[in-house]
Amino acid sequence: MRDILDRLLDWQRHGVACALATVVRTSGSAPRPIGTSMAVSADGEVLGSLSGGCVEGAVYELAREAIAEGVTLGDAYGIADGDAFAAGLTCGGEIEVQVRPLGPAEYAVLRELAALRDAGCPVALTVPLGDGASAGPDRDWFLATPDRLPGGPVGEAAGKALSDGTARTGGADGSDPACTGAWAAYLVVPFVPPPRLLVYGATDFAGALSRIGRFLGYRVTVCDARPVFTTAERFPDADEVVVQWPHRHLESIRGELDARTAVCVLTHDPKFDVPLLVRALRSPVGYVGAMGSRRTHADRLERLREAGLSMLELAALHSPIGLDLAGSSPEETALSIAAEIVAARRGGSGAPLSALSAPIHAAAFEAPPVATAVPAGS
Repeated sequence: MRDILDRLLDWQRHGVACALATVVRTSGSAPRPIGTSMAVSADGEVLGSLSGGCVEGAVYELAREAIAEGVTLGDAYGIADGDAFAAGLTCGGEIEVQVRPLGPAEYAVLRELAALRDAGCPVALTVPLGDGASAGPDRDWFLATPDRLPGGPVGEAAGKALSDGTARTGGADGSDPACTGAWAAYLVVPFVPPPRLLVYGATDFAGALSRIGRFLGYRVTVCDARPVFTTAERFPDADEVVVQWPHRHLESIRGELDARTAVCVLTHDPKFDVPLLVRALRSPVGYVGAMGSRRTHADRLERLREAGLSMLELAALHSPIGLDLAGSSPEETALSIAAEIVAARRGGSGAPLSALSAPIHAAAFEAPPVATAVPAGS
């Protein structure tokens, strides 16, 4: 939904009727996470994708039906069977989709959502899904912000979504006993500023890492104390280039750091590395990595211990930085660093998928089935 919000509002401004299809439950090796959305207009235009091609045709027809009948519909799509024309997920997982026609009430919420997003305010769209067992009226969408959270399990889920940037569902499976009636099941989709990638050291490796960081959706900062190397021209893919001692820069933005922030230290110089790593390893960031050989790493650890870091704090340091890809160029090195950042953020092992038996797309949040035919509320 984050990717199609602006186009949805453009449709509304031009009076285009449409329905929004959203993944509200996943299991097994589902191709896309909860909260993924696809919109279909009354004249047949499509925005977004739910599965990479497995079920789009069936969801398209369901959306056209929802628009024509003015009702919220839903369906589940699982492993494809022998019928070549059956809708199914060849990846072996299952997704449940809810399709809702959008009317004035929903668009009012979406306009407010876009305004808060554009102002840089973290906000979550919170959607009641019904009780999962019997049909009932659609309930209103509403927005949650860090200073405006509902009570109970719904507010707790919204707070977590705003913190980690991950959509989630809950209720109706007994996990949230306080959720009944209108909130027996719910979906929370966060709209938060992009995660930060802080790259310290104005090197060729920093340039390559800036490019891949931007590609992955990070807000990239390159910082170094040497002005001759630290220029916007050398790092065109960075969102900002800062000439400052690295540890001072990190200290100056401490209030902006969170668990989605990644800190990469590429300076190779103890006078930069040690004071920076002391602060980084004592901050709330989710990833701290430092470049260097194993010999450099051993020397760095000794210096950090002398600076007062505990064994627990040192255990959070990824050094030498990156996964073992046997690469050598700046681009290959940046790929190995980025892969380690993704694995650390998502809980991946970094092992080859061919050596694992677990689902490829882990379903982090699952919810029970929701009502499949509900009168529209707008």
